[in-house]
Amino acid sequence: MNPAVNPDVNPATYPTLPANASFVTRVRLAVRALNVLKDDPANAYYGPLVNACMDSETYTKLARSWRESPEGRRLLDERPTLQGCDLDLDALARLPEGTLGHEFMRYFRDNGIAPFATTFPVVTDVDYLSKRYRETHDLFHVLTGYGTDEAGEMELQAFVLGNLGVRQAALILAFSLPRRLQQKGFKGLRAYLGRLRSAYRRGRRSRELLSVSYEKLWEQPVSEISALLCAP
Repeated sequence: MNPAVNPDVNPATYPTLPANASFVTRVRLAVRALNVLKDDPANAYYGPLVNACMDSETYTKLARSWRESPEGRRLLDERPTLQGCDLDLDALARLPEGTLGHEFMRYFRDNGIAPFATTFPVVTDVDYLSKRYRETHDLFHVLTGYGTDEAGEMELQAFVLGNLGVRQAALILAFSLPRRLQQKGFKGLRAYLGRLRSAYRRGRRSRELLSVSYEKLWEQPVSEISALLCAP
């Protein structure tokens, strides 16, 4: 799983993941990437690099599990996409309020951001799962109700750690804690950690969200989808 390279930037300036890299090397390189992503979260190179460093094995196991079910096999074979360039954004925005498509577009409008886009090449099942994980991030916000402020983002990371077991979520949570302590000290830390623990447990109790065919659910109410997929 090799991250895509922005053609406008010299590839020689990017760090690369060596073959058969040790776990320590992977973590060190992932932390370097997170230092970039904290200021440039949509970076087309460093996002996939974190995936490659931390979760190649996770996605390999997940792909093996998906291949054992008809719906999982269909997703891996057809590889539907949620990238902005592949969606009819205007049509989704015109759907009734409360539907997944309408609220998905409202989420982007309210937060002043654009749908996920990447040039990441998809060759293998692992490549596809890596891409699917990144492009469903915003949908997970809509379904779980976790905010896009820093605390809400960390709650979502805790949720997906419980739901999918992705190592990068654990690394991001560990990476964020010193930053929070630097900003706020120990004030409210117990309550904050309690929120993360609750989000993790909620993720564990919820259906595995990555394998849902959201492309078929745009016209369905978010409240019904969330109640079906997410633990309270």
